[in-house]
Amino acid sequence: MSGLSTVVKGTGPALLLVHGAGGSIQANYGPVLGTLTQHFTVIAPDLPGSGGSPKAAGALDLDKLADDLVDIAVRAGHESFFVSGYSMGCAVAVTAAVRHPDRVRGLVLSTPFAKIDAATKAKIDEWKSLLDGSRAVLSRFILSVMCSKEYLARLTPAQAEGFAELIGASVPTGSPAHVDLILKIDLTGLLPRVTQPTLVIGASGDQLLSRELGKEVSDLIPGSKYTDIACGHAIALEAAMPWSRLITDYLTSI
Repeated sequence: MSGLSTVVKGTGPALLLVHGAGGSIQANYGPVLGTLTQHFTVIAPDLPGSGGSPKAAGALDLDKLADDLVDIAVRAGHESFFVSGYSMGCAVAVTAAVRHPDRVRGLVLSTPFAKIDAATKAKIDEWKSLLDGSRAVLSRFILSVMCSKEYLARLTPAQAEGFAELIGASVPTGSPAHVDLILKIDLTGLLPRVTQPTLVIGASGDQLLSRELGKEVSDLIPGSKYTDIACGHAIALEAAMPWSRLITDYLTSI
């Protein structure tokens, strides 16, 4: 067993959720869980070092993560299931789909990347360098890259400070390993091997990942569909309703 903390909730076809780096199921999917559990049996594990899951003993391995999450879904009683990946979680979702084509029925990939470009790497490197320093500086940096400029402009200084404090209080212990995995990911050879129906969702106001990265993922997956939402990287924070509607409408149509 993987030992990952997992919530299973809802009714309907099984849907495995994979959250992003430095996040958790609650942080990345919390605002849409209520809607998703009305349509799906949601299987929601926290990755190593996030939520209630213990840190991994060593570096994270994409193949092992994918196998562990598929195993969790099967042990929860589901022979096949949809997978929704968010940010780094998309790489885990894609790996699971290619390694276990008999298990994965369809994919929704939100703010994905095949591999990061130079502009994104500079931000990931800064994030990594701040993990050992001031929690206040780290949390303000995370807020600045996770939200769109439009969203940040609507926050009062007090609201922004409050958000930053919340972020600072919930930085997962597994963040360094998550960030190291981001820097290693390269899905360019894997994406053309995806055979499942796939929807790729970009965020037009993303300040963490370059906008072109999501479209590149869609272009590499045969027959995939692409759409985007006018929001920042933290889709659940800025656009929970349209995001949950896109996921639900697509997966219930295939």
